[in-house]
Amino acid sequence: MASPSPLGRAIPAWLQAAPFALVFLVFFVVPLLLVVVVSFWDYNDYEIVRTFTTRSYVENFEGCLAQLPDLCTILRTYASTVRFCFLVWALTLVIGFTIAYFLAFYVRSLKVQITLALVCTIPFWTSNVIRMISWVPLLGRNGLVNQALVNSHAVSAPLEWLLYSQFSVILAFVHLFTFFMVVPIFNSMVRIDKRLLEAAYDAGASGWQTLWNVVIPLAKPGIVIGSIFVVTIVMGDFITVGAMGGEQIASAGKIIETRLNALQFPPAAANAVLLLAVTLLIITALTRVVDIRKEL
Repeated sequence: MASPSPLGRAIPAWLQAAPFALVFLVFFVVPLLLVVVVSFWDYNDYEIVRTFTTRSYVENFEGCLAQLPDLCTILRTYASTVRFCFLVWALTLVIGFTIAYFLAFYVRSLKVQITLALVCTIPFWTSNVIRMISWVPLLGRNGLVNQALVNSHAVSAPLEWLLYSQFSVILAFVHLFTFFMVVPIFNSMVRIDKRLLEAAYDAGASGWQTLWNVVIPLAKPGIVIGSIFVVTIVMGDFITVGAMGGEQIASAGKIIETRLNALQFPPAAANAVLLLAVTLLIITALTRVVDIRKEL
């Protein structure tokens, strides 16, 4: 093992980490603190009033107690967002795990593995908006899918729920973000010693037993990392929900967008803080499954 260079030994560790810490501080911590501060400011129709108030938070949950056991608007919106997040997470996990498993254990050649992994990145050569909008001519009332179904007499009339519905939103999410699940899971799987699988088979384990007791436990870091990527993106997304939902589906991100468009910055900041809190709770629950820092 090569020894550290004289320059590396001369520079203290804290000084080496200082540039990265400074970037993190300037571009993450400071903006986050500003959002929290603004969420506690008052406002009117014309300006932000820099006085401390919890008005933006109170207005979000106003009337929630009176509507119990029914959920108020803000809680229904967050429940809908979490439901979307769970469905997209489950679908991307199944698809991403399957692709990663195939690349790691069925493709023997390293060159072929790299080639197929690069093929998975081809959709990312175009923007998310273009890839999302590309579903419109396919799923629309007069789109290719409906035309094929009607011409084959599978349905008597075009299906209305294919586009501008919860189905189209989930489909677009899965299409856009499955790759974020494939890469970390594949990275974990390629590190698994293939002799462990051979030992499991020699001991009489079936394919499912080997998958459940050997592959999945060793691939947990990749699963958790991919899950964090997907959850954080889906929870805050509002463009996909708006475009593929026909502006008819509410989400936490859409609330923030609506407030910003109305120039109501304190309520927008308050909703951003609430969204961040919910997302952190979900991520905390995911990291309880495996200690990523210990496993990596």
